[in-house]
Amino acid sequence: MPDPTENRFLLILVLGSLTTIGPLSIDMYLPAFGGIAENLGTDISRVSLSLSSFFVGLAIGQLIYGPLLERFGRKRPMYIGLTIYALSSVACAFSTTIEMLIVFRFFQALGACGGLVASRAIVRDLFETKEMAKVFSLLMMVIAVSPIIAPTLGGFITTAFGWRYVFGILAGMSLLILTGGYLLLRSYDRINPYYSLRPNAIARNYWSIITDRHFIVYALTGAFSSAGLYAYLSGSPHLYLELFGLNEQQYGIVFAIIAAGLVTATQLNNRSLRNRSSERIVFLALIGQCVTAGLLFADVYFGYTNLIATTALIFAYLFCLGFIFPNSSALSLDTMQHTAGSASALMGSLQMAVGALASGLVGVLQNETALPMVGVMAVCGGIALTLLTVGSRRMTVATST
Repeated sequence: MPDPTENRFLLILVLGSLTTIGPLSIDMYLPAFGGIAENLGTDISRVSLSLSSFFVGLAIGQLIYGPLLERFGRKRPMYIGLTIYALSSVACAFSTTIEMLIVFRFFQALGACGGLVASRAIVRDLFETKEMAKVFSLLMMVIAVSPIIAPTLGGFITTAFGWRYVFGILAGMSLLILTGGYLLLRSYDRINPYYSLRPNAIARNYWSIITDRHFIVYALTGAFSSAGLYAYLSGSPHLYLELFGLNEQQYGIVFAIIAAGLVTATQLNNRSLRNRSSERIVFLALIGQCVTAGLLFADVYFGYTNLIATTALIFAYLFCLGFIFPNSSALSLDTMQHTAGSASALMGSLQMAVGALASGLVGVLQNETALPMVGVMAVCGGIALTLLTVGSRRMTVATST
């Protein structure tokens, strides 16, 4: 069987494309919130529920795909997921009420999960721990490029053709990614015909993973740290479109500038791994994220908010996340070997569940200021640092005994 890693560039490109379906589905339609609200006779806060339903779909869907990836291999569930995604994207484009859009966004997320879970499982299959962190950094760079391009592109598409075309383009992209995955990965798979799909067996398998201290500490650390990003995604349309009065295209440009922090951090992370451990990088980056979040909250709370200062602090917050996410992901999967698919699914599900909670809280707490967004971002960073600090101490004690 040919080794997919022989063509590393194409492998990273395809895996990155599979992973970026989620961010594209989020970022491309953010500038269209105002147009969707006007067209469907609702308000932006109701439109933001379609973002929350997408996060919920990602959280649930990944748990479904985990066992399927173990039993049937990485490819078939991935192909089915991408097909569901394409059909749901078309349904989103033809939605006539906000309720329809919210429901179809949920199914769109279920489809996106196939590529998200499969890509992480394939990385665990093919690479060792330190190499995994480097590959996750490269994947995150591909993911981070989408927020640079997607909102700007979404703003132009919405202005020129209307918001429905955004979902039509997403459907077309998923079919291209499906084709690329088929061509590169057709010689590779990891099938376990003896893996049981009985509910009690699946529950036992997930329980064995979630009770692995090493897995749960780093998975939850990454989940809460990333949840600050979802709080920002949920609150940024209100912040930039309403409070700062930017138009859709200006919002896309600012969004792209902030996302550039992720791209820069992922490249610096690969260099940092040459002389620092993933554990150390995560800890230092979390401290930086918490300090930045505290400054951002104080900035908004005391009324010093302005476009440049707020954007700079959000940029720094996401810059820190660019170090945290790839290393925490690699560390959480490090002890998982024969259950890489399920572990990848559980890790992603935890991230999306906490992300959906953070996103929903921003909407529920909305008071026509930026305080709900920055407050949730600060709390998420603080919880992540606490989990890592306490969890690391307990792992050290357990190892010494």
